Amino acid sequence: MSVLDQQALDQLFYQARSMNSWTDKSVSEEQLKKLYDLVSMGPTSANCSPARFVFVTSQAGKEKLASMAMEGNRQKILTAPVTVIIGHDYHFADHLPHLFPHDLSAPSWFEDTDVRDVTAFRNGTLQGAYLMMAARALGLDCGPMSGFDNGAVDAAFFKNGAFKGKDVRSNFICGLGYGDAAGLFPRSPRLNFQSAAEIV
Repeated sequence: MSVLDQQALDQLFYQARSMNSWTDKSVSEEQLKKLYDLVSMGPTSANCSPARFVFVTSQAGKEKLASMAMEGNRQKILTAPVTVIIGHDYHFADHLPHLFPHDLSAPSWFEDTDVRDVTAFRNGTLQGAYLMMAARALGLDCGPMSGFDNGAVDAAFFKNGAFKGKDVRSNFICGLGYGDAAGLFPRSPRLNFQSAAEIV
């Protein structure tokens, strides 16, 4: 593989920011499908792919989601072209015969509920991170958030629609679109290598 050039690194990391406000430029269904295609290529344990996504684009959906969020997040949800709810499916192993066909015993690896739950959460979180990086790669800005009522969101968005009857639970949410730089705070400091890493 070749090293990405500085422009690409800036777009993905150095110049990318978590957005708090948005322009009114829309995000198309085609863009969201292309985004998911990229996300699906990211690695997960045994290709288990437990993340489930609800892309909230309608005004009614935004209002419902905003009503379940803390005050400081409501306007972000209402003004973002899209807010995606990133969740994870605790019955991800049902898909392993398709996703991991070279070892059909794979579903049995997750019969222990502790192993299943940790695997679902860890890999669903990874896929949420892939979503943010893929969005940036496609020229979109991101505004990740916690600060919402997970139980209420799960009941309203995951226990209905495409995931009705599944055990899918929310992790975090993320605004997607084209950010308004006027709403940015100065970039916060990062830990240096010596504070966060060790080579042994």
